[in-house]
Amino acid sequence: MNTKNINLGITLLLGTILASCSVTKPYERPGLTTDKLYWGQQTTDSTTLASLPWRQMFPDTILQGLIERGLANNLDLKIAIARMQAAEANVLQSKLAFFPTLSTNAGFTLSKSSSAQLRALNIRNADAGSSTVSTTSIPTIKQYSLTASTSWEADVWGKLRSTKRAYVAAYLQSEAYRRAVQTQLIANIANGYYALQAYDRQLKITLETVDNRKTDVETMKELKKGAVVTGADVVQSEANRYAAEVTLPDIRQNIRQTENTLSLLLAMPSDSIPRMQLDTASTPSLQTGLPAQLLSNRPDVQEAEYSFRNTFELTNVARTYFYPALTITGTGGFATANTLTGFFAGTFYGSLISGLTQPIFNQGINRQRLNRAQAAQAEAYYTYQSTLLTAGQEVSNALYSYQMAVDKANTRKQQLAALQKAVSYTKELLKYTANTNYTDVLTAEQNLLSTQLNGVNDRLQQLQSVVTLYRALGGGWR
Repeated sequence: MNTKNINLGITLLLGTILASCSVTKPYERPGLTTDKLYWGQQTTDSTTLASLPWRQMFPDTILQGLIERGLANNLDLKIAIARMQAAEANVLQSKLAFFPTLSTNAGFTLSKSSSAQLRALNIRNADAGSSTVSTTSIPTIKQYSLTASTSWEADVWGKLRSTKRAYVAAYLQSEAYRRAVQTQLIANIANGYYALQAYDRQLKITLETVDNRKTDVETMKELKKGAVVTGADVVQSEANRYAAEVTLPDIRQNIRQTENTLSLLLAMPSDSIPRMQLDTASTPSLQTGLPAQLLSNRPDVQEAEYSFRNTFELTNVARTYFYPALTITGTGGFATANTLTGFFAGTFYGSLISGLTQPIFNQGINRQRLNRAQAAQAEAYYTYQSTLLTAGQEVSNALYSYQMAVDKANTRKQQLAALQKAVSYTKELLKYTANTNYTDVLTAEQNLLSTQLNGVNDRLQQLQSVVTLYRALGGGWR
């Protein structure tokens, strides 16, 4: 008989284990395609800009110092780290769920019955033929107890294991989020730094232009004395000077606003930001690697995958609610009345209870819990897919933006050389021939200034495109 019971128990245990394997499902990475994520890029070289540490990517020592300060002080990054700490606590908590709970309680109870309760008790005792209790002296009862209780839930269906895996995925998601914040922070600091350099360059060009036009005004006044030009030409030359001068406040405002933005990124009060000249900036070789590398390099893509993995495991947890929960509960302790003498002698009591709790009338709740988990899993999957496609789009846009900036810079260089000659020629012709008026000089000078400022923008677009590409490929967290 005992052998049969043992065999039956083993059979039930094996059946339970096999059943539990079918309740929860093992995680597998979704098979998302990465082919042709980069527009027009066909390469088999796995070398990628993302593998460069940010110190190598940005050799400018002043910029390195700003990035270091941002990584140490930026508030968004600190918020991301706080999320990681909370997620880590959840992981540790999920591990502790595998162990039994234990609680203790020390109690003291002082009770005294009313005379009416004792009369009712005496009536019941009389009917039962038992002795009665005197109601003239109602005793006071003191009760002392020291108890401990424990409870343990067997992880038969994998609910606790799936919960732990879900929290681990959430922790990895928070860590990927921190890296995504870091890469974006470094990119924002670098782009702001290059923008300051560009504004400085535009300010210098405009100040030099204003000085030159002041000289032109004096020259025009002298030419008017010699009847070479008219008074209208002198007034136009003054207006041309003010047209350049009036742009200075806007450039200075752009500088101040950019410095304020960088100060916020660095978590410091608004202040002047040190920088080098724009001409000293350099760009590395633009190697994009393989599109599949985005899965391991882009923090936001990894974050989206871990989010999907978290919802996948929570769906496993939702499935386990359809099956009974096996719980073992034990209680034990010491209890005595009226005196503490001999408290631990013959006063021990205890109980051990095990049971299966099978949901019957809450199947609808469990079904909706599962539906909600599956919907969240589907949303996370589509978000993961969208994030990967967005990553490829950002890489393609950055590459094209850089190439267009290079093309513009090459053409702009030729345009600038032609306009410089045009300004020089028209000024000379104005002095010696009546076929040229000051309108020709004015047009040439205005076109020259505009081209010079646009040339600075072309250079800024190149630098910021490289920074954007670096971040788009997943660089900056190493």
